[in-house]
Amino acid sequence: MARTARVERATKESSVLVDLNLDGTGMVDVETGVPFFDHMLGQLGRHGGFDLYVRTTGDVEVDSHHTVEDTSLAFGQALREALGDKVGIRRFGDAYVPLDDTGCQAAVDLSGRPYLVHEAPLTVELIGTFDTTLIKHIWESIVATAQICIHVRVLSGNNAHHVGEAQFKAVARALRDAVALDSRVLDVPSTKGSL
Repeated sequence: MARTARVERATKESSVLVDLNLDGTGMVDVETGVPFFDHMLGQLGRHGGFDLYVRTTGDVEVDSHHTVEDTSLAFGQALREALGDKVGIRRFGDAYVPLDDTGCQAAVDLSGRPYLVHEAPLTVELIGTFDTTLIKHIWESIVATAQICIHVRVLSGNNAHHVGEAQFKAVARALRDAVALDSRVLDVPSTKGSL
């Protein structure tokens, strides 16, 4: 059974389309009008092993907040839908990713309970035109609609681009493990019987 989802989200501030295939090969095609965010979503798809197609138009002339938030909410919803009943998944995943000066640790639980722990330095306010305070908000938005738990801890780093990118790579690798199917898991990996 294909673990895919297509999510469309339209508000007065943005229009979003996300196509996600959890069992892809890391093929990514992303256009949101926010170049650094496109780059980060590219890391999420590529290192997660997901095929990811995103098209967003938004009020970027105001700023990128609505575009980034609505795209992140749609991605989280797509992740939740693609996981389906979660039968046979590993559920947990973690990764440590170094990127030059930066080291980032991420852990994921596909628990059905939204929760975020985010520890990262705010090194500069902008990377190009991208507001770096949005990075935490991306994770908050994904966690809310995917209904998962994510812990992100940047353990070292002073280059803002690296601090941001290492987070996406680490979460991608943790998600890759968590969504993986395990032949030893015959039902939902929870003593409660549901996630």
